[in-house]
Amino acid sequence: MTTPPTPALEMLNVRKTYSIADTEVTALDHGTLTVAQDEIVALVGPSGSGKTTLCSIAGGILSVTSGTVIVNGEDITDHGAGQLTKFRQQQIGFVFQTVNLVPFLTARENLLIVDEMGRRERSKARQRADRLLDELGLADRSGSLPGQLSGGQRQRVAIGRALMNEPSLVLFDEPTSSLDTELGSQVMELIRKEMKARGTSAIVVTHDGRITSYCDRTVQIVDGVLDVKT
Repeated sequence: MTTPPTPALEMLNVRKTYSIADTEVTALDHGTLTVAQDEIVALVGPSGSGKTTLCSIAGGILSVTSGTVIVNGEDITDHGAGQLTKFRQQQIGFVFQTVNLVPFLTARENLLIVDEMGRRERSKARQRADRLLDELGLADRSGSLPGQLSGGQRQRVAIGRALMNEPSLVLFDEPTSSLDTELGSQVMELIRKEMKARGTSAIVVTHDGRITSYCDRTVQIVDGVLDVKT
């Protein structure tokens, strides 16, 4: 019997609460979600619904109040700060809503900074950065600063940076929010192409229902409560 592949993400009955002025606020309410290998999941919900909280937990940025979080077979629920830092470097790619490229570094250098902890030999890191930029259609802009790039080009650099560490899971936070409809579609097509080409799983956080067609499945979240459908 063939063993089924390890899911990229398993969140089991996860709860996240905060105490604000002696009041307990629930950001994620007993959420359970599995993301398979090579699966792209759209996480859709209004502002303040818990989308960012869920992704921050999946990416090892926030700890849980209760429940279990397993990423690519690694239970990170009780990891300390040092373990989570190493985990993020090895397992997770992030593409933030505001892109967050380092403005004084070139496109190539923005990718190389991900590898600064020495996971690869420097020459191999440069080779991977150059290969990613070429695949993303940015080979001729590798020496350009973010301010010299268009919005779509900056987003592609951010995608390359997220893929630099060969993650098992990439988390996209509103990747098309600052783009017009045509460019947003191009970016989503690119995200789907790059994830599928590598067998990499992804969660795409959005409030825009138009981009869910580029994902394999849509999960709704409202007031911290997940509505998971297969």
